[in-house]
Amino acid sequence: MDQSENTTTNPCIQRGAKTITEIVDARLSRRGFLGGLAATTGVALSGCATSASLVEAKMSTSAFAFEEITRGMDETHHIPKDYTADLLIRWGDPLFNDSPAFDPLAQSEDKQLKQFGYNNDYIGFVALGDDANGQARGLLCVNHEYVTSKLMLPGVAADYPASMTREHCLTEMAAHGGTVVEIVETSDGWKPVVGSRYNRRITAHRTPMEVTGPAAGSARLITRADPSGRRVAGTMNNCAGGITPWGTWLMAEENFNGNFLGELPEDHPEAVNHERYGVPGGWYQWGRHFDRYNVAQEPNEPNRFGWVVEVDPMDPKSTPKKRTALGRFKHEGAESVVAPDGRVVFYMGDDQRFDYVYKFVTADRFEPDNPASNADLLDRGTLYVARFDEDGTVAWMLLQHGEGPLTAENGFASQADVLIETRRAADLLGATPMDRPEDVEPDPATGKVWVMLTNNHRRREDQIDAANPRAENLFGHIIEISEPEGDFTATSSRWEILVRCGDPSVAEVGAVWNPLTSDQGWFGSPDNCAVDPSGRLWVATDGNERTGASDGIWAIETGGDRRGTSKAFFRAPVGAEVCGPKFTDDGRTLFVAVQHPGDGDGATFEAPTTRWPDFKDGTPPRPTVLAIRRKDGAAIGS
Repeated sequence: MDQSENTTTNPCIQRGAKTITEIVDARLSRRGFLGGLAATTGVALSGCATSASLVEAKMSTSAFAFEEITRGMDETHHIPKDYTADLLIRWGDPLFNDSPAFDPLAQSEDKQLKQFGYNNDYIGFVALGDDANGQARGLLCVNHEYVTSKLMLPGVAADYPASMTREHCLTEMAAHGGTVVEIVETSDGWKPVVGSRYNRRITAHRTPMEVTGPAAGSARLITRADPSGRRVAGTMNNCAGGITPWGTWLMAEENFNGNFLGELPEDHPEAVNHERYGVPGGWYQWGRHFDRYNVAQEPNEPNRFGWVVEVDPMDPKSTPKKRTALGRFKHEGAESVVAPDGRVVFYMGDDQRFDYVYKFVTADRFEPDNPASNADLLDRGTLYVARFDEDGTVAWMLLQHGEGPLTAENGFASQADVLIETRRAADLLGATPMDRPEDVEPDPATGKVWVMLTNNHRRREDQIDAANPRAENLFGHIIEISEPEGDFTATSSRWEILVRCGDPSVAEVGAVWNPLTSDQGWFGSPDNCAVDPSGRLWVATDGNERTGASDGIWAIETGGDRRGTSKAFFRAPVGAEVCGPKFTDDGRTLFVAVQHPGDGDGATFEAPTTRWPDFKDGTPPRPTVLAIRRKDGAAIGS
């Protein structure tokens, strides 16, 4: 079955809260705010604005100088008036000199292998230095998380899933994975360099990968195609990720369960493991045409996904590596920071209702002047899972075979078992079940770590705890972790809630913002985030449509008397979520991934909710990476 949440019973600290679903539905029905998509549907709200007008004059200057945009929902994107948003690269755009032109009515696996993939998510940027003309260059590393079959493929919606042919499935696999593409900053903005020696497609089925670390070679990773348990073809459902201090790209495998079909008998050795990860999810039809994606035929195949994949973007012929030491779960991302002692710490969220926050500390130190020594830093280290205590402390608990309950008596014969079943191991340690932990972003300058908790409408009143203080949490919240004296390797930290998202004018929602937050500035469902070169926090959302407005990007103050103030910066077209975001090192460009534009209830290739960004009849909406800049060339947000 598809387990959509963690059903373990790790303790929660009960608090009082009101049920809010009916209140919110009455105020903002989906039918009401989707009815007028041809024009912006601004929502008249109150709550913050009155308070803001009374205290604004007494507060310090905002860290963000842009003119805030308005809330709303329509068919296109919106940015502040002094900014530009260039279409950098779209689904189907060419990468190589022999890439075919994009023809959405005649898609194929062969074509998609040479084109930019679908549903761009994480964006990494690796600077290359200026070219001979003094133009800045860099590598964009982009994850393609998943495909939306009915929106992407023509003619399949009416008879789905029976309509899905073998070729359809191969095209979907080719659209998964990732892209490395060289870009250059010209006088007309950033442009892709078609045919660059760096350009590369990584896919769900064709790219050979090596399994490394403690789980490599485990009998539980062996399949008919790979009797060694050390070689995997492809990566999929790559959500967020990270760029390591040594310049490699991390692709986080998230909802891999959805790619599998089939059933296992209840007494099968992998049955409990698969159930904990929601395998099979049955979101795609690949298992109808390929035994690899049918657990009845290949029960170990799901164990080969759910890892963090490391890629060298400088070498398109290099073999990506699945680094098993970082654990197996629905990885949202893997952002890192160099600790004071030189070890590298990676923060990770398991994007599921009632799942956990993790960090991994390398055993060895990062050596910036000795690249060879960093090549396999991710194969040795310590994995921890977080317990958020009521007194404001975070206990980072060791996920190590032989420690506590992680023994053979509980089904863990080795560290490989602990890592393959990271979720079950964390259950036994008593980790805190969170409200969908997604991006977790450290700030090396302050020792702070921000945790995006998207939402959890299934949390009951008797499951409320200090770190997840609302039942039926439709709008999510952001937690700030403070590592002691900036020591990111610490096993005990402090935590507090930065903001509780949602409409502050509806008391029952329980939203908490700084009163300087305007009627445009509050939001719901934080997902991805970025810390810009000035140390400021920017948050992208996935699910803000629940509030009556599109997803977007907001700038959040994290210190001083404006702490907890949010300001709207970017608004996506209808149906889209916003991913990325990623700043260039100089802060002058913000790359943003607009994912699944035109989606919505009943949306199809033939009838999307928008045809952004091309707006041509017969052309479907195209997931796209935007490059946002100030018109005067100054830093974003200044």
